[in-house]
Amino acid sequence: MKHDFWHSKWQKDEIGFHLAEANPLLVKHFPALQLASNSRIFLPLCGKTLDIHWLLAQGYQVVGAELSTIAVEALFSELNLMPTITQVGRLVQYSAPNITLWNGDIFEINQALLGKVEAVYDRAALVALPEDMRTTYTEHLMALTNKAPQLLICFEYDQSVHAGPPFSIGADEVKQHYQAVYDLTLLASETLADGLKGKYPATEQVWLLKPD
Repeated sequence: MKHDFWHSKWQKDEIGFHLAEANPLLVKHFPALQLASNSRIFLPLCGKTLDIHWLLAQGYQVVGAELSTIAVEALFSELNLMPTITQVGRLVQYSAPNITLWNGDIFEINQALLGKVEAVYDRAALVALPEDMRTTYTEHLMALTNKAPQLLICFEYDQSVHAGPPFSIGADEVKQHYQAVYDLTLLASETLADGLKGKYPATEQVWLLKPD
């Protein structure tokens, strides 16, 4: 998606993708990553998700990437944190104890800027990108994180009835992007009680990606 699309969503407060609680699938399945306390978790295209509040409360460190300045500033406000703000090239770094957010294009972030992470939690990135961007994104993500293990959440539904985002990503596509590098385990596949956007029958799937 073009940057203007997402900037417009945040400016108009059209953020139906933002949940009012930590994602129950994160809470239930995050232990499958078997991470030590204080591990550093990367959240690509993170918005102002309450999943970050939950991860911090569990004793993890968080690093995120988010295009929207509105989302980044709202997150720190809701966390009651006053970040240190630093311009780094075309990115802006917001940092506070145990949390760093990179504001800007995720493709501008490199491994040196990101630093070491123990895992990736992708709830909102892969499903937000159109098909022609997803291979570029997944290759960048693996390079950026040195193929760190992932907890990946996807939606699957009839794409012909809804143009997306979020886009429908089934098992075949997850394998297409990741099976050469990771062992893939489908941890859960749950029917969305009210459908996607309250309209379209859909399932939400949780994948564990562990390096071979």
